[in-house]
Amino acid sequence: DTPPGEPYRTPAVVAQVRTSRPHEHAAWQRFRPDGPLALLPLTGNHVSIVWSTTPEHAAQLLTLDDSAFLDALQGTFGQRLGRMEWCGPRATFPLALQHADDYVRPRIALLGNAAHSIHPLAGQGLNLGVADAAALAEVLLAAHARGRDIGAFPVLRRYERWRKGENVAVMAAMDGFKRLFGTRAAPLRWVRNLGLSAVNSAPAAKDRLIRRAMGLSGDLPRLARRRAQDDLS
Repeated sequence: DTPPGEPYRTPAVVAQVRTSRPHEHAAWQRFRPDGPLALLPLTGNHVSIVWSTTPEHAAQLLTLDDSAFLDALQGTFGQRLGRMEWCGPRATFPLALQHADDYVRPRIALLGNAAHSIHPLAGQGLNLGVADAAALAEVLLAAHARGRDIGAFPVLRRYERWRKGENVAVMAAMDGFKRLFGTRAAPLRWVRNLGLSAVNSAPAAKDRLIRRAMGLSGDLPRLARRRAQDDLS
């Protein structure tokens, strides 16, 4: 069974928004003490926003009319993408850190958000889910090629052993980042900023961090390794 997990005091307000400048397929994120604001590219000049904030602020954002909401969004994000011109319907979702005790049973396998959920910081939930799917496919194809029952528990356990440790490590890192960026303690903020500056000034370390965040390094399934090779070429 999946345990209840640890809820965050930062629900996410989500909506689609149109900006006056093109996003050029780049994702943007602004870190604030009450939670990060992410803008994720869609088609045209549209972006999907994921605004993590306090429950009180989230409730207030839902009550605003579109014009007032766009003004609030503009004031928080700034002018990097020009004017916030239009927004679609808004909704809010609770955020929690959750992880299944077991990923598999005979003829059953959990992957993606069914197995784990993390804060949307840095968009790592999608990368973990894609890697789960690629790893499960590789395990099942290998078992089928050897004439084994693909739904047998020992076969599915290989997928669980492969992915569980990787997922736990990323979940712990993202939870740590969320708490670090959300702290109001001056000493911790100073250490955080110093560490980020050090990584930014070290190209090799910065490249490793970026590749890890993009899901292009680690114990990757063949499908994911092929994607990593394509990105390098």
